[in-house]
Amino acid sequence: MLKRIIFTVTNDLTYDQRMQRICTSLAANGYAVTLVGRKLKKSIPLTEQLFQQKRLYCIFTNGFFFYAEYNLRLFFWLLFQKVDIICAIDLDTILPCYFAAALLGKQKVYDAHELFTEQKEIVTRPMVHKFWLTVERFAVPKFKNGYTVNQFIADELSRRYRVHYGIVRNLPVLVELQQKQNSEITPFIIYQGAVNEGRSFETLIPAMQHVNAKLKIYGRGNFFEQVKQLIKEYKVEDKVELMGFVVPRELKKITPQAYIAVTLFEQTGLNQLYSLSNRFFDYVMAAVPQVCVNYPEYKTINDAHNIALMIDNTSVEIIAGALNKLLNDHSLHEHLHQNCVIARNRLNWQEEEKVLIDFYKRITGE
Repeated sequence: MLKRIIFTVTNDLTYDQRMQRICTSLAANGYAVTLVGRKLKKSIPLTEQLFQQKRLYCIFTNGFFFYAEYNLRLFFWLLFQKVDIICAIDLDTILPCYFAAALLGKQKVYDAHELFTEQKEIVTRPMVHKFWLTVERFAVPKFKNGYTVNQFIADELSRRYRVHYGIVRNLPVLVELQQKQNSEITPFIIYQGAVNEGRSFETLIPAMQHVNAKLKIYGRGNFFEQVKQLIKEYKVEDKVELMGFVVPRELKKITPQAYIAVTLFEQTGLNQLYSLSNRFFDYVMAAVPQVCVNYPEYKTINDAHNIALMIDNTSVEIIAGALNKLLNDHSLHEHLHQNCVIARNRLNWQEEEKVLIDFYKRITGE
């Protein structure tokens, strides 16, 4: 009999490449998988997948009332599902998963995409930080089975709560490397992912005043409106384009066309300092050299593969200097590009999914 797994997120599923990879791998390996998120007024129709998808509609769209409403709706929905394992993705869905699993007598798993309580938008707001720390302290020790994206988060959760989680890195699927469509097109710089606080937009945007190239930002998030204002404030409307959300299959075609990519984080909060973001690996898969913060997890990978130009801080001057160096030093750019071509054959989901499958085989006794 197929083991039934439900994964829970707070997004609308469309752009969540990590969860699409995880759910597809498990479904392809004999599990009955459902991914549940929320439905927004602007949500586009879901594309067909190997796994089941469910979106819950909420009246509220952000803030405390959204989390309260979504958690309640998710809890009651879970209670009426046939399921063997309930997997909470991050702290914002952990409570309904815990209580539903307890009432149903089912296994529960925690998938920590990040150190949730150390995000800048949380750690800089004392009351919000206190609330999520309370949730973390209550729930995480009760999830004995889990995994996260890097060694630091695994070690930190072990130190805090004596849980011993595995590591499943968020690596992209290995695909055939796309060639640039037209080498005569003016080179552009790409940022892809959530446009959130703590991603150094306050310095990246003014840095573009000193860079002779366009920056294209693919994504949206809680700092999107502020980025619009920064573009106006620094008068870089001709250099910075906000492209909004793009579905993953289209983004995979766009990213290889970029000349340079950026992976930038502020140091506010441990989550930024010890991050290991999706985009870092997506750029490697697309063989696009990137400017990247020289934080521990990125440094470890770059020391092994030399696929990025690392910077020690995210000041305007340092960012502009690094981007210009990659634009003008063609030998360096080509060297990093070729290293990406080699590294993508090791840093890919086909290798990493083996860890994921082994984890679920172990907890299901297969």
